[in-house]
Amino acid sequence: MPILASPLKRRALPALLLAAPALAQDWPSRPIRLIVPFTPGGPVDVVARLLAERLRDLLGQPVLIENRAGAGGSLGVRQVATNPPDGTSFVLTSSSLAIWPAMHPQGGLDPRQDLTPVSLVADIATTIVARPGGPLGDLDALLRAARAEAGAITYGTSGIGSSNHLSGALFAAMAGVVLTHVPYRGASVAMNALMSRDIDIVFASTVETLPAHRDGRARILAVTTPGRIPSLPDVPAANEAVPGYVAPNWFALAGPPGLPAGILSRLSAALAVIGQDGSFQARLAELGAIPRLSPPEQLAGRLAEDIPTWRRVAEEAGIRAE
Repeated sequence: MPILASPLKRRALPALLLAAPALAQDWPSRPIRLIVPFTPGGPVDVVARLLAERLRDLLGQPVLIENRAGAGGSLGVRQVATNPPDGTSFVLTSSSLAIWPAMHPQGGLDPRQDLTPVSLVADIATTIVARPGGPLGDLDALLRAARAEAGAITYGTSGIGSSNHLSGALFAAMAGVVLTHVPYRGASVAMNALMSRDIDIVFASTVETLPAHRDGRARILAVTTPGRIPSLPDVPAANEAVPGYVAPNWFALAGPPGLPAGILSRLSAALAVIGQDGSFQARLAELGAIPRLSPPEQLAGRLAEDIPTWRRVAEEAGIRAE
């Protein structure tokens, strides 16, 4: 399928978008709110703004970003889960969507019942980062230091119960080491602590770590993806040193429960077009992300797979929600 130029033009919509069910032909007739359950400037917010611009061009209505941060990303998700299914509000969130029910197994938000899956949007690498020129020059050095003294190595993350926290806990468990977790209010704060020598390493996404890696202020030791990523071809995947270790991090779009099939079909068709937009692909690549725009069933499948995994990690590591 050819790559479409950007900005996308409504007059150039492909047949699959025009052929969406008649039920959705009047949608959208009002501006769409895209809820981001995290603070402005973070990785989810950055990708949401890229997506909103292209959806606006395709659908002919403004797509307005609303940041509703709080409660580990669940505050904004809950808002959408209780909104009417009229196609005027959606949420773009991260793999925290699978972590929240894992951390709160006795009730609360369960995206499998409380939301309508729309699409995966992107896979984004979590990275393990250290200071340049320090003793932890590569992943092998990190593992040697961690094995030499249990708990001596500290790792910073964006908070207790975050995807970065659980990624670090899973890494420690599979590597057979003990790391000391130091939570911060955001990955950028953790990165500042790293550069101030307050902690030894950070687990954070490429959005937060690539700039510092590229200008020499930090060194990415590994990525937590199944293999190396195109934006960091010389950086190993962590599973090259810790066999079997993968910590998936992804972004996804969801709507209120009961979203009409016609609206879902038309939105899915628009997302399929965006997935072939060369400028969208290139911008995600700059962020260390890989486009994964998909049918709703793939997001539902990812949730079904990841929720039990993160529940097990949280239980085995003794991680409790704040």
